[in-house]
Amino acid sequence: MSETRAIEAAIYERLSRVIDPELGRSVTDLGMIAAIDATPSANDAEGDYDVTVHVELTVEGCPLSETITNQINGAVASYPDAKLTPHIEVSSMSRDKLDDLVADLKAERKQNPFSKPGVKTRIFAIASGKGGVGKSSVTANLAATFAALGYDTAAIDADIYGFSLPRLFGAHTQPTNLNGMLMPVTAWGVKLISIGMFAGADRAILWRGPRLQRSLEQFLSDVWWGQPDVLLLDLAPGTGDMAISVAQALPNAELVVVTTPQPSASDIAVRSGLVALQVPMKVRGVVENMSYYEHNGEKLRIFGEGGGQRVSEQLTEALGYDVPLMAQLPLEPEVREIGESGRPAVLDADGALRTDGIGATFRSLANQLMRG
Repeated sequence: MSETRAIEAAIYERLSRVIDPELGRSVTDLGMIAAIDATPSANDAEGDYDVTVHVELTVEGCPLSETITNQINGAVASYPDAKLTPHIEVSSMSRDKLDDLVADLKAERKQNPFSKPGVKTRIFAIASGKGGVGKSSVTANLAATFAALGYDTAAIDADIYGFSLPRLFGAHTQPTNLNGMLMPVTAWGVKLISIGMFAGADRAILWRGPRLQRSLEQFLSDVWWGQPDVLLLDLAPGTGDMAISVAQALPNAELVVVTTPQPSASDIAVRSGLVALQVPMKVRGVVENMSYYEHNGEKLRIFGEGGGQRVSEQLTEALGYDVPLMAQLPLEPEVREIGESGRPAVLDADGALRTDGIGATFRSLANQLMRG
């Protein structure tokens, strides 16, 4: 084998470790490397080569093309046995090649990937009896916490008519449509999908049918999730169709009930947990939000107290197993302000999990959920 052929073969092998960040597969497995050409450099220096890598992206204008090309550049330039100068030529796959790739991916996954036997993804459905208790904020911060702890994390905004996860994560782009298969948007390390990501709220709600159950099925089966460690669902408030749909589509999902301290919220929160009597879904625990406001070292119970404990005790008695109060979250204006700016409040500006206050509380909550 000539030196140039040996280099081309070695570079192809190195590129097998470059992973497409959306599909979670190597660029060689996906057929994205069309050709590799190594030629001696024009400077005639012995051992110097120009290496041109012909890359075919899955879609024109792929939002992560720069990430992929940077990784390819690095794989070529760091080759240890010769001095290689990388040149990346980027184009898009032909329609036939893309059709074949999508067909292969869909055939492998078939349908809802989370209902297959042996799936290791932990699924947590975040529910509340009524709106306004901070359920979506809890979902966003918990998802960001899992991601910051190193878990491959996905989140579905299953609150079809009151979607808020895109705003809480600062996600302003649309999912990439790969011939009918959608790539989730990634923000702060979390893979997200939401009706709110599609242009026109009214039209978005009609995306492939307005029925709630059908919309969840679409999110599960038409989005390429890979194999996340954790999947969170932000459910619509109440005890109705969506909770039952989740139980039917995701029989291994676990319910986390969010409430606030006052009886008007906690009484309804109990009913949202009691849906587990109708469907095979375990209630993992209760999160009490807006438990207190800390002022000059004193905890002010603005909304009363005891709601989370009441929900915990009543669900434990009704369901016949322990449903613990897993966390009591303070009322902090900072959580709202940072969240509305597009960054989950558990993260610092660099995306690392905060070590104090809310960061420590959500770390504890995430660890409790994963230990169960």
